[in-house]
Amino acid sequence: MEAITTPQFSALTTGSKSIGRSENIAMVALNFNRRGRKDCVITISRKPNIQSRSFHLGLPHSCNHSQAPLLESGDCYTSFDEDWLLKNKAQEVASCLNGRSIFLVGMMGSGKTTVGRILSEALGYCFVDSDRYVEQAMGTSVTQIFELRGESFFRDHESEALQKLSFAPRKVVATGGGAVVRPVNWKYMRQGITVFLDVPLDALARRIAAVGTDSRPLLHFESGDAYTKAFVGLFTLTKKRSEAYANADATVSLLHLATNLRLEDVSDITPTVIAIEVLAQIEKFLRGNNGKSLRIYPY
Repeated sequence: MEAITTPQFSALTTGSKSIGRSENIAMVALNFNRRGRKDCVITISRKPNIQSRSFHLGLPHSCNHSQAPLLESGDCYTSFDEDWLLKNKAQEVASCLNGRSIFLVGMMGSGKTTVGRILSEALGYCFVDSDRYVEQAMGTSVTQIFELRGESFFRDHESEALQKLSFAPRKVVATGGGAVVRPVNWKYMRQGITVFLDVPLDALARRIAAVGTDSRPLLHFESGDAYTKAFVGLFTLTKKRSEAYANADATVSLLHLATNLRLEDVSDITPTVIAIEVLAQIEKFLRGNNGKSLRIYPY
């Protein structure tokens, strides 16, 4: 018999739209062999049907002994929810970040603002939306800036905003979708960690169509239904930006995440689960085989 403690997760790709709801139960099964912890199986069960799915998490940390109750079997089960996972992962990654800011990049509608707010709260960081930052500085909306002064004028002020934000530690910055097109912006964003939220075009178009394209100056065409306008516009923009997005330090692919979670639609992935995956990918980037940071930052 062995005594064990609740583990600290070192790698994570898990989640479900049902985790954290009162009618659901999330269980962790920690399997052990003679050398200590082997893996972690997460089972999501929903009452009253008790249908479940399981996901595997790598847990390389060794099993620690404590005064916890002894187990007669080799498995330990503990319940948790999305918030618990997020808090745990944030605590792990914070020690690696050392105050470095996080810059989220991706197409409009990819969830940068929503996920960014969740990340900032979990890490104890400040959240900044670069578009709102420019709007406050200019005293008008992005849409009006595009209409009255043009895209180039907006991009100039966007670059100024990113330059200022690059000097500020402990921030999560949701950048505009086109911020990646100017090489100088990468110089600023690389003062922190850049993460690309990769969302399929169909999902992006559905999200934008649901709220309309009026506030999206690059998608505001004269004719066509909202979904068609959004999809065609996004397709064109993606061809121009895809190589630039690939420059990000880390990428979170919602399509891959949905596949791993056995979800049919990426829209079923909650923002909290995406935030957890962002932290996991950041940690993966920052840590080499020896556990040290891959590059040096000024903070």
